[in-house]
Amino acid sequence: MNECYYDKRMDFFYNKTNTDTVDEWTGPKLIVVLCFGTFFCLFIFISNSLVIAAVVKNKRFHFPFYYLLANLAAADFFAGIAYVFLMFNTGPVSKTLTVNRWFLRQGLLDTSLTASLVNLLVIAVERHMSIMRMKIHSNLTKKRVTFLIVSIWAIAIFMGAVPTLGWNCLCDITACSSLAPIYSRSYLVFWSVLNLVVFFIMVVVYIRIYMYVQRKTNVLSSHTSGSISRRRTPVKLMKTVMTLLGAFVVCWTPGLVVLLLDGLNCTYCGIQNVKRWFLLLALLNSVMNPIIYSYKDDEMWGTMKRMICCSSEDKSQDRRSSRIPSTVLCRSTDTSGHYIEDGIIQGTICGKGDLGDKENS
Repeated sequence: MNECYYDKRMDFFYNKTNTDTVDEWTGPKLIVVLCFGTFFCLFIFISNSLVIAAVVKNKRFHFPFYYLLANLAAADFFAGIAYVFLMFNTGPVSKTLTVNRWFLRQGLLDTSLTASLVNLLVIAVERHMSIMRMKIHSNLTKKRVTFLIVSIWAIAIFMGAVPTLGWNCLCDITACSSLAPIYSRSYLVFWSVLNLVVFFIMVVVYIRIYMYVQRKTNVLSSHTSGSISRRRTPVKLMKTVMTLLGAFVVCWTPGLVVLLLDGLNCTYCGIQNVKRWFLLLALLNSVMNPIIYSYKDDEMWGTMKRMICCSSEDKSQDRRSSRIPSTVLCRSTDTSGHYIEDGIIQGTICGKGDLGDKENS
């Protein structure tokens, strides 16, 4: 019967797997990694908080798609927490950790990845439901959206806890991986292949949905007299989601490939030399998402900018908003639940754009 090492500290496992955590995490490299990591984490906390607050504050975002988008921002915020915990428990400190603390460190990272991945899958389902009915927003009720969000986090937490629940190498040292000294190589293969397969499936699904939307929009545009903005909005939403998915795949795929190589026990691949840079690349994904939201969605950027610039002028801003023409207000409360882009409202940033937009129109 194999001996189990639950009471050992991590230095025991690092020595068994010949993983050096001291030399590579000292000097200029350590300073660069910590500086970039600190800056990125601060940006993640602030920007994703603004995204969540924008969805809560702006009634135009009170639809399933934007609730799920806010949940994706919450997953990125959680990723920031995971990276902060990692920064304080990495390098030379890694060897002093207990097994449970190391499981917590890695479990937080795995949970954040799973939450983002499953959330993108749910968004794909929501987009499919909407597109098949040629609507901008699906008919999912708030209760169903809440259930989906709770399910996303339940799945993420479970997947992050799988190694802790038993799929590890504490009782079989020979099966331990190099990058994750108490994770079984079989688990790393399973984890990386599962995520890479899901990446591929999502890319194919989103491309098919986007092509369908583009084709339907072109057909309808020649037979309907509706606003150009309304016809183009489904395409714009799909472009936003596809950009998010593309960034996610690009940032996470290299790290998953490295984990797969480690799981396959590739001793000549030099994975130890690139692991920390691929980890920073994964961190960059949580930085990019809020930028994508604001760049691709003028209404989102406008709401975030008002919160940043005009927090002290809420009352005066409300008075300015009350002077918006009634025709615009009627369009914003379209009973079909459509998200309409109104240049007039988007121009009222900090109370300075409303007059200019009216003159241009």
